[in-house]
Amino acid sequence: MTQQLADQQARIQAVPASGTHAPASRKRWSGRARRDFFIFLALALPNLLLIAVFTYLPLINNIYYSTLDWTLGSATATVVGLENYITFFTSADAVKVLGTTAAFTAVTVGGSMALGLLVALALNSKVRGTTFARSAVFAPYVLSGVGVGLVWLFIFDPGYGVLAWILRGLGQQSPQWVNDPQLSLVMVIVVYVWKNLGYCAVVFLAGLQSLPQDVMEAASLDGASSFRRFLSMAMPLLSPTTFFLLITTMLSSLQAFDLIRIMTPLGNGTSTLIYEAYLQAFGAYNRAGYSAAISVVLFAILLIITVVQLRFVERKVHYS
Repeated sequence: MTQQLADQQARIQAVPASGTHAPASRKRWSGRARRDFFIFLALALPNLLLIAVFTYLPLINNIYYSTLDWTLGSATATVVGLENYITFFTSADAVKVLGTTAAFTAVTVGGSMALGLLVALALNSKVRGTTFARSAVFAPYVLSGVGVGLVWLFIFDPGYGVLAWILRGLGQQSPQWVNDPQLSLVMVIVVYVWKNLGYCAVVFLAGLQSLPQDVMEAASLDGASSFRRFLSMAMPLLSPTTFFLLITTMLSSLQAFDLIRIMTPLGNGTSTLIYEAYLQAFGAYNRAGYSAAISVVLFAILLIITVVQLRFVERKVHYS
């Protein structure tokens, strides 16, 4: 009997416990894990290579070019270190260019988002014709910036434009939109906001339609007015949408180029950072190294703004 008990105990000890697992390294590199890893490489590696070749490599090259005194088209260049950056920040044009960039970005971002929200509230109504209205509002956003700029140039033309014709009918004279530096900036801002508010409206509309209707109806039954429901409930629930639009529209405005190039070819009062870089490289100066330095400054500003928004602004976002 004792021998039988000993043999049975030995057999029990020889059988591995049901909870015993293979070593982590062997499990990690099992056949299925290796297959999933190679599938990931096959799908991701081409995209990573394209991003590296067409995004990061030009960025690195541009940073290198910013340290050169190089005239566009010249076969030789001189390494000058940070001299291009020093020249830009100590020049009288730096304050003007940075101020124009800040004003253009602030007004276009704020105007597009504010008007887009108002339009989204109107389009959120359950009335006939909203589908056509949504398409009409969003259409300018997908149109070519060159085409939009040419059409609006005809509207703002002080001699034979539509706006000048309307003002003459009212006994007024059309301002010199293109020749006046302050008015040219206003002109470009108006057109840019008109073109991009449809994008903000559609995104805000999607956010409004995703709001929990039971919560809104409960507040209505409690006697909250429409304005109170919008201010105290809808706006906090729309904070993820607002945060997304704030980032995308700000990055887009800082890189706006086509409308400025078409409507003000000489940059008369509309020289933002990106357009100033274009003028320095491809205008009358042909200063490729100096233009690259301005581009790096713009990249640094974009990076700082994005990091600050993700680090601090996102704290106030209420995710459901």
